[in-house]
Amino acid sequence: MLTVHVIPARFVLLGCIAIGMLPPANDSVHAATPQSSAYKPTVLITGSNRGIGLDFVRQLSARDWRIIATARTPDNAADLKALAGTDPDILIETLDVTDDAEIAALKSKYQEHPIDILMLNAATGPTGIFSFTNLDMDLAPRYFDVNAIGPMKVAQAFYENVQASRMKQIYAMSSDSGSFVGGSQFPILWHYKASKAALNMYFHTLAFAAPKRGVTVVMLHPGFVASNPQTARLPGAIPTEDSVSQMLVVMDAITRENNGRFVSYLGETMPW
Repeated sequence: MLTVHVIPARFVLLGCIAIGMLPPANDSVHAATPQSSAYKPTVLITGSNRGIGLDFVRQLSARDWRIIATARTPDNAADLKALAGTDPDILIETLDVTDDAEIAALKSKYQEHPIDILMLNAATGPTGIFSFTNLDMDLAPRYFDVNAIGPMKVAQAFYENVQASRMKQIYAMSSDSGSFVGGSQFPILWHYKASKAALNMYFHTLAFAAPKRGVTVVMLHPGFVASNPQTARLPGAIPTEDSVSQMLVVMDAITRENNGRFVSYLGETMPW
């Protein structure tokens, strides 16, 4: 079992945190890991055009993985296209996780392709600080569509692909904002926090069914990432590449026994 630590709010300096790391991988599903030259895993990543998704593409490309990198508007994804220009195993696809037709088209295109890791990363981040009386509730559906419902629809579409693979893993990119006790204890980020809590509950619930298909479901907290100029100026923000490299260490150690966990980029169990 993973040791439970209460993670401080995202606006607190990370400092020296006691790390309860995941146990070493010993499941047979890891018989041919990314370090094995005999097997080249396939990953599908949503929201690959920038930030965390783009760095996952970069770092998994360095591992010589096959990468299906999706973006809403690939024509505008200059950095992603530059990476794909140097690696033929990076396949760029159009995908808006709120567009049922695009999900169906991508599902049809990759119907017969096993997907070792489904990385549900696309999200709408928090914007603005609003008082309760000024909170625009009409904005809420967009947050829920992108951050919770969209990832579930993509997981539904590619569930059989994951089941048909060797590694059989689904990761939902969550946040400490989705935790009732681990996130910011201030009246801010209303829609973002609610949508990430919904994401956690959806995939926590999926984790009860996934083992019947041999699938492992994990929710990841990437830390407070300096993924844009605004967050980069805030105390405690960590470089995107550091967050992703740490998450890959955690992912390398995931086994079926970790199904249903909500873990941080440091390998700590997050509180709900």
